[in-house]
Amino acid sequence: MKMIAAVAQTATVMFDTPATVAKAQALMQEAAGRGAQVLVFPEAFIGGYPKGADFHIFIGARTPEGRQDFKKYYDAAVTLDGPEIAQLAQAAGQHRLYVCVGIIERDGGTLYCTAVYLGPEGTVLGHHRKLMPTALERLVWGQGDGSTLQAVDTPYGKLGAVICWENYMPALRMAMYQQRVALYCAPTADDRDSWISTMQHIAMEGRCFVLSACQHLRRTQLPMDALHNRLPEAPDTVLMRGGSCIIGPLGQVLAGPVYGEDALLLAEIDLGDIPRAQMDFDPVGHYARPDVFQLAVNTAQQQAVRAAPGWPEK
Repeated sequence: MKMIAAVAQTATVMFDTPATVAKAQALMQEAAGRGAQVLVFPEAFIGGYPKGADFHIFIGARTPEGRQDFKKYYDAAVTLDGPEIAQLAQAAGQHRLYVCVGIIERDGGTLYCTAVYLGPEGTVLGHHRKLMPTALERLVWGQGDGSTLQAVDTPYGKLGAVICWENYMPALRMAMYQQRVALYCAPTADDRDSWISTMQHIAMEGRCFVLSACQHLRRTQLPMDALHNRLPEAPDTVLMRGGSCIIGPLGQVLAGPVYGEDALLLAEIDLGDIPRAQMDFDPVGHYARPDVFQLAVNTAQQQAVRAAPGWPEK
Protein backbone atom coordinates (compact mmCIF):
# COMPACT_ATOMS: atom_id res chain seq x y z
CA MET A 1 0.00 0.00 0.00
CA LYS A 2 1.22 3.47 -0.85
CA MET A 3 0.15 6.74 0.76
CA ILE A 4 1.31 10.32 1.15
CA ALA A 5 2.64 11.60 4.46
CA ALA A 6 3.20 15.24 5.32
CA VAL A 7 4.97 17.25 8.04
CA ALA A 8 4.35 20.94 8.72
CA GLN A 9 7.22 23.28 9.55
CA THR A 10 5.94 26.60 10.79
CA ALA A 11 5.60 28.66 13.97
CA THR A 12 2.95 29.07 16.62
CA VAL A 13 1.19 32.43 16.72
CA MET A 14 2.39 32.99 20.26
CA PHE A 15 -0.31 33.84 22.80
CA ASP A 16 -2.98 33.83 20.11
CA THR A 17 -4.33 30.31 20.29
CA PRO A 18 -7.32 30.91 17.98
CA ALA A 19 -4.94 32.21 15.28
CA THR A 20 -2.72 29.16 15.70
CA VAL A 21 -5.73 26.85 15.38
CA ALA A 22 -6.72 28.67 12.20
CA LYS A 23 -3.16 28.24 10.89
CA ALA A 24 -3.33 24.52 11.59
CA GLN A 25 -6.68 24.27 9.81
CA ALA A 26 -5.24 26.00 6.74
CA LEU A 27 -2.28 23.62 6.69
CA MET A 28 -4.63 20.63 6.95
CA GLN A 29 -6.51 21.93 3.93
CA GLU A 30 -3.29 22.44 1.98
CA ALA A 31 -1.89 19.02 2.90
CA ALA A 32 -5.12 17.28 1.93
CA GLY A 33 -5.25 19.26 -1.31
CA ARG A 34 -1.79 17.91 -2.12
CA GLY A 35 -2.93 14.35 -1.50
CA ALA A 36 -1.74 13.71 2.06
CA GLN A 37 -3.47 11.18 4.29
CA VAL A 38 -1.33 11.85 7.39
CA LEU A 39 -0.05 15.19 8.71
CA VAL A 40 2.30 15.85 11.64
CA PHE A 41 2.71 19.22 13.37
CA PRO A 42 5.64 20.28 15.59
CA GLU A 43 6.01 19.90 19.33
CA ALA A 44 3.93 22.38 21.35
CA PHE A 45 2.45 23.93 18.20
CA ILE A 46 -0.84 24.83 19.90
CA GLY A 47 0.18 26.84 22.97
CA GLY A 48 3.74 27.42 21.86
CA TYR A 49 7.29 26.36 22.65
CA PRO A 50 8.74 29.33 24.61
CA LYS A 51 12.27 29.03 23.24
CA GLY A 52 14.72 31.06 25.31
CA ALA A 53 12.24 31.93 28.07
CA ASP A 54 13.43 31.43 31.64
CA PHE A 55 10.28 32.37 33.63
CA HIS A 56 12.63 34.12 36.12
CA ILE A 57 13.27 30.76 37.78
CA PHE A 58 16.19 30.43 40.18
CA ILE A 59 17.11 27.52 42.41
CA GLY A 60 15.27 28.19 45.65
CA ALA A 61 13.41 31.27 44.41
CA ARG A 62 10.77 32.53 42.01
CA THR A 63 9.67 36.09 41.18
CA PRO A 64 6.32 37.80 40.67
CA GLU A 65 7.41 38.57 37.08
CA GLY A 66 8.10 34.91 36.43
CA ARG A 67 4.76 33.88 37.87
CA GLN A 68 3.05 36.36 35.56
CA ASP A 69 4.96 34.94 32.59
CA PHE A 70 3.77 31.47 33.55
CA LYS A 71 0.18 32.72 33.88
CA LYS A 72 0.35 34.14 30.35
CA TYR A 73 1.69 30.82 29.04
CA TYR A 74 -0.93 28.89 31.04
CA ASP A 75 -3.71 30.96 29.50
CA ALA A 76 -2.51 30.08 25.98
CA ALA A 77 -2.69 26.34 26.71
CA VAL A 78 -5.69 24.16 25.82
CA THR A 79 -7.61 21.30 27.37
CA LEU A 80 -8.20 17.98 25.66
CA ASP A 81 -11.96 18.47 25.86
CA GLY A 82 -11.87 22.15 24.92
CA PRO A 83 -13.13 23.93 21.81
CA GLU A 84 -9.70 24.20 20.17
CA ILE A 85 -9.15 20.43 19.96
CA ALA A 86 -12.76 20.00 18.82
CA GLN A 87 -12.14 22.50 15.99
CA LEU A 88 -8.96 20.70 14.94
CA ALA A 89 -10.71 17.32 15.04
CA GLN A 90 -13.51 18.71 12.88
CA ALA A 91 -10.94 19.98 10.36
CA ALA A 92 -9.23 16.57 10.30
CA GLY A 93 -12.61 15.04 9.52
CA GLN A 94 -13.39 17.61 6.86
CA HIS A 95 -10.12 16.89 5.08
CA ARG A 96 -10.08 13.12 5.78
CA LEU A 97 -6.72 13.26 7.53
CA TYR A 98 -4.96 11.48 10.34
CA VAL A 99 -3.24 14.27 12.27
CA CYS A 100 -0.67 14.32 15.06
CA VAL A 101 -0.49 17.80 16.60
CA GLY A 102 1.68 19.00 19.46
CA ILE A 103 -0.13 21.00 22.12
CA ILE A 104 0.47 22.53 25.51
CA GLU A 105 -2.21 20.78 27.51
CA ARG A 106 -3.70 22.36 30.61
CA ASP A 107 -4.98 19.99 33.29
CA GLY A 108 -5.77 21.64 36.61
CA GLY A 109 -2.72 23.64 37.64
CA THR A 110 -0.30 21.65 35.49
CA LEU A 111 0.81 22.03 31.89
CA TYR A 112 1.85 19.04 29.80
CA CYS A 113 3.63 18.82 26.47
CA THR A 114 1.23 16.54 24.64
CA ALA A 115 0.72 15.05 21.19
CA VAL A 116 -2.92 14.59 20.17
CA TYR A 117 -4.08 12.12 17.53
CA LEU A 118 -7.02 13.15 15.34
CA GLY A 119 -8.84 10.96 12.82
CA PRO A 120 -10.59 11.36 9.47
CA GLU A 121 -13.96 10.84 11.12
CA GLY A 122 -13.50 14.09 13.01
CA THR A 123 -12.68 12.42 16.33
CA VAL A 124 -9.89 12.53 18.88
CA LEU A 125 -8.24 9.11 18.73
CA GLY A 126 -5.89 9.50 21.67
CA HIS A 127 -3.01 11.48 23.09
CA HIS A 128 0.47 11.09 24.50
CA ARG A 129 1.97 13.22 27.27
CA LYS A 130 5.72 13.73 27.16
CA LEU A 131 7.19 11.46 29.82
CA MET A 132 10.34 13.43 30.56
CA PRO A 133 10.51 17.17 29.94
CA THR A 134 14.07 18.23 29.19
CA ALA A 135 16.14 20.61 31.35
CA LEU A 136 14.23 23.83 32.17
CA GLU A 137 11.08 22.39 30.56
CA ARG A 138 10.67 20.47 33.82
CA LEU A 139 9.89 23.69 35.66
CA VAL A 140 6.87 24.58 33.50
CA TRP A 141 5.68 21.15 32.25
CA GLY A 142 4.60 18.13 34.25
CA GLN A 143 5.65 14.55 33.55
CA GLY A 144 3.39 12.18 31.67
CA ASP A 145 2.94 8.51 32.59
CA GLY A 146 2.76 5.17 30.83
CA SER A 147 -1.01 5.32 30.37
CA THR A 148 -0.58 7.48 27.24
CA LEU A 149 1.96 5.32 25.42
CA GLN A 150 -0.65 3.54 23.31
CA ALA A 151 -0.41 4.07 19.55
CA VAL A 152 -3.56 4.33 17.44
CA ASP A 153 -4.81 2.24 14.55
CA THR A 154 -4.94 3.57 11.00
CA PRO A 155 -5.41 1.81 7.65
CA TYR A 156 -1.67 2.38 7.16
CA GLY A 157 -0.60 0.68 10.37
CA LYS A 158 -0.11 1.92 13.89
CA LEU A 159 0.57 5.63 14.38
CA GLY A 160 2.29 6.86 17.53
CA ALA A 161 4.24 9.86 18.77
CA VAL A 162 7.50 10.19 20.68
CA ILE A 163 8.16 13.82 21.55
CA CYS A 164 11.56 15.51 21.09
CA TRP A 165 14.18 14.10 23.47
CA GLU A 166 11.95 11.20 24.46
CA ASN A 167 13.52 9.83 21.29
CA TYR A 168 16.77 9.45 23.23
CA MET A 169 15.06 7.10 25.72
CA PRO A 170 15.83 3.57 24.41
CA ALA A 171 13.18 1.88 26.57
CA LEU A 172 10.47 4.21 25.29
CA ARG A 173 11.45 3.50 21.70
CA MET A 174 11.21 -0.24 22.38
CA ALA A 175 7.74 0.24 23.86
CA MET A 176 6.71 1.84 20.56
CA TYR A 177 8.35 -0.83 18.44
CA GLN A 178 6.55 -3.54 20.42
CA GLN A 179 3.27 -2.00 19.25
CA ARG A 180 4.44 -2.32 15.63
CA VAL A 181 4.29 1.42 15.00
CA ALA A 182 4.50 1.97 11.25
CA LEU A 183 4.15 5.76 11.28
CA TYR A 184 6.46 6.98 14.04
CA CYS A 185 5.78 10.68 14.66
CA ALA A 186 8.56 12.75 16.20
CA PRO A 187 7.32 16.29 16.89
CA THR A 188 10.31 18.23 18.19
CA ALA A 189 11.94 21.54 19.06
CA ASP A 190 15.44 20.19 18.29
CA ASP A 191 16.76 21.92 15.17
CA ARG A 192 20.37 20.75 15.37
CA ASP A 193 22.19 18.91 12.60
CA SER A 194 22.40 15.82 14.83
CA TRP A 195 18.60 15.44 14.86
CA ILE A 196 18.53 14.05 11.33
CA SER A 197 20.93 11.25 12.19
CA THR A 198 18.77 10.46 15.22
CA MET A 199 15.70 10.17 13.01
CA GLN A 200 17.57 7.95 10.55
CA HIS A 201 18.76 5.72 13.37
CA ILE A 202 15.23 5.33 14.77
CA ALA A 203 13.79 4.55 11.34
CA MET A 204 16.39 1.84 10.85
CA GLU A 205 16.13 0.54 14.41
CA GLY A 206 12.33 0.40 14.41
CA ARG A 207 11.96 -0.50 10.73
CA CYS A 208 9.30 2.20 10.47
CA PHE A 209 8.62 5.49 8.73
CA VAL A 210 9.63 8.48 10.85
CA LEU A 211 7.79 11.78 10.42
CA SER A 212 9.52 14.61 12.26
CA ALA A 213 8.19 18.18 12.45
CA CYS A 214 9.98 21.16 14.01
CA GLN A 215 8.97 24.80 14.15
CA HIS A 216 10.54 27.61 12.14
CA LEU A 217 10.41 30.40 14.72
CA ARG A 218 12.00 33.86 14.58
CA ARG A 219 12.46 36.47 17.31
CA THR A 220 9.81 38.69 15.73
CA GLN A 221 7.31 35.88 16.43
CA LEU A 222 8.30 35.76 20.11
CA PRO A 223 9.11 39.38 21.03
CA MET A 224 10.78 40.42 24.28
CA ASP A 225 7.59 41.92 25.70
CA ALA A 226 5.88 38.53 25.38
CA LEU A 227 8.16 36.61 27.77
CA HIS A 228 11.48 37.40 29.38
CA ASN A 229 13.96 35.78 27.02
CA ARG A 230 17.66 34.95 27.29
CA LEU A 231 18.34 34.74 23.55
CA PRO A 232 19.55 37.63 21.32
CA GLU A 233 17.08 40.42 20.70
CA ALA A 234 17.84 41.14 17.02
CA PRO A 235 14.60 40.78 15.01
CA ASP A 236 16.19 38.37 12.55
CA THR A 237 17.34 35.99 15.30
CA VAL A 238 16.20 32.47 14.46
CA LEU A 239 14.97 30.72 17.59
CA MET A 240 14.17 27.45 15.80
CA ARG A 241 15.34 26.84 12.24
CA GLY A 242 13.28 23.77 11.42
CA GLY A 243 14.89 20.62 10.09
CA SER A 244 11.66 18.70 9.52
CA CYS A 245 11.99 15.45 7.59
CA ILE A 246 10.45 12.15 6.53
CA ILE A 247 12.64 9.04 6.78
CA GLY A 248 12.11 5.55 5.37
CA PRO A 249 12.61 2.27 7.28
CA LEU A 250 16.09 1.72 5.86
CA GLY A 251 17.17 5.21 6.87
CA GLN A 252 16.62 6.83 3.50
CA VAL A 253 15.68 10.52 3.58
CA LEU A 254 12.41 10.88 1.67
CA ALA A 255 11.78 14.58 2.35
CA GLY A 256 13.79 17.39 3.95
CA PRO A 257 15.46 18.43 6.02
CA VAL A 258 14.50 22.04 5.35
CA TYR A 259 16.03 24.90 7.35
CA GLY A 260 15.32 28.60 7.72
CA GLU A 261 11.86 28.75 6.17
CA ASP A 262 8.29 27.59 6.58
CA ALA A 263 7.54 24.42 4.66
CA LEU A 264 5.00 21.68 4.15
CA LEU A 265 6.97 18.56 3.28
CA LEU A 266 5.33 15.58 1.59
CA ALA A 267 6.55 12.16 0.56
CA GLU A 268 4.91 9.15 -1.03
CA ILE A 269 5.67 6.17 1.13
CA ASP A 270 5.30 2.50 0.32
CA LEU A 271 4.23 0.58 3.41
CA GLY A 272 5.56 -2.56 1.80
CA ASP A 273 9.01 -1.16 2.58
CA ILE A 274 8.45 -2.12 6.22
CA PRO A 275 8.33 -5.92 5.80
CA ARG A 276 11.05 -5.67 3.17
CA ALA A 277 13.24 -3.93 5.74
CA GLN A 278 12.30 -6.42 8.48
CA MET A 279 13.73 -9.31 6.49
CA ASP A 280 17.06 -8.91 8.26
CA PHE A 281 16.10 -6.93 11.37
CA ASP A 282 13.03 -6.90 13.61
CA PRO A 283 13.85 -5.33 17.02
CA VAL A 284 10.97 -7.03 18.84
CA GLY A 285 10.85 -10.17 16.72
CA HIS A 286 13.56 -12.34 15.22
CA TYR A 287 16.35 -9.93 16.19
CA ALA A 288 15.24 -9.71 19.82
CA ARG A 289 16.68 -11.87 22.61
CA PRO A 290 13.93 -12.01 25.25
CA ASP A 291 15.85 -14.78 27.00
CA VAL A 292 18.51 -12.15 27.74
CA PHE A 293 16.66 -8.82 27.66
CA GLN A 294 13.11 -7.96 28.72
CA LEU A 295 11.39 -4.59 29.16
CA ALA A 296 8.62 -4.00 31.70
CA VAL A 297 6.29 -1.07 30.92
CA ASN A 298 3.90 0.33 33.51
CA THR A 299 0.86 1.52 31.57
CA ALA A 300 -1.29 2.34 34.61
CA GLN A 301 -2.50 5.89 35.04
CA GLN A 302 -0.78 7.52 37.99
CA GLN A 303 -2.92 9.52 40.42
CA ALA A 304 -1.96 11.55 43.46
CA VAL A 305 -5.07 10.43 45.35
CA ARG A 306 -6.72 7.02 45.20
CA ALA A 307 -9.94 6.88 47.15
CA ALA A 308 -12.63 4.29 47.82
CA PRO A 309 -15.57 4.26 45.38
CA GLY A 310 -18.10 6.97 46.14
CA TRP A 311 -15.64 9.31 47.90
CA PRO A 312 -16.14 12.19 48.24
CA GLU A 313 -19.87 11.93 48.56
CA LYS A 314 -21.87 14.13 46.23
